Amino acid sequence: MRAPNRNASDYAYFDAPFSAFAHRGGWDENIGEELENSLAAFRHAVDDLGYRYVETDVHATRDGQLLAFHDMRLDRVTDRTGAVGELDWSQVRGARIGGREPIPTLDEVLEALPGALINIDIKEANAIEPLVRTIRRHGAQERVCVASFSPGRLAAFRRAAGPRVATAASLGAVAWSSFVPLLPRFVNAGVQAFQVPVRQKLGPVRIRVLTRNLLRTARARDMRVHVWTIDDPEQMCSLMDAGVDGIVSNRIDELKALCTARDLW
Repeated sequence: MRAPNRNASDYAYFDAPFSAFAHRGGWDENIGEELENSLAAFRHAVDDLGYRYVETDVHATRDGQLLAFHDMRLDRVTDRTGAVGELDWSQVRGARIGGREPIPTLDEVLEALPGALINIDIKEANAIEPLVRTIRRHGAQERVCVASFSPGRLAAFRRAAGPRVATAASLGAVAWSSFVPLLPRFVNAGVQAFQVPVRQKLGPVRIRVLTRNLLRTARARDMRVHVWTIDDPEQMCSLMDAGVDGIVSNRIDELKALCTARDLW
């Protein structure tokens, strides 16, 4: 039996010289910020702006329908209320993002954007099995990279999905006091990327997560480093100069312009 792929270069998902990610499906002021994670947002990023990579979180309803949706609850961005995981799909499907757009299932996103590569963050354990089934149903193993704030959720996904699906360690949820000793564990866990913020709040201070050591470790192990969520053009430039491999942004117009100017688009 072939050994599981461990390096980013083994996956077509990471073949771009730089990965520009449209955050929460690709919403911006051109379609209305309130429409985040709607199919309209995804299509705007991919069809209108030409994005290859889009980012979404996933949640599962009580009866196992997998949604491409950021929040645990409907309240903030839809015209309905309640926790997604405590509602059936029949109750959620009538909700409208920004009062207009339905919440897309991950099935619908994969079908609507057949050429897009999707970064998926698992927000709750009940989404793991539905996600594995959805990826297999669409034959989308080469089209996705799966991450989670929870090392336990990520490990469970990897066991269920197998080595064909690329995965990323999101270290933003790991306190700095634990980050350094845990780094070798993540490096050796078969993940292909670190997806991190520049800094992480720890009590009253903000600790830098994106360090030279992290970048050196990633280079030595053929891993990628993606940074979220960066909306300031000057910071985008600084991170590109530092050698990161990708940026997740809400300002997808600005990110595209900078990537184009640097011949990274």
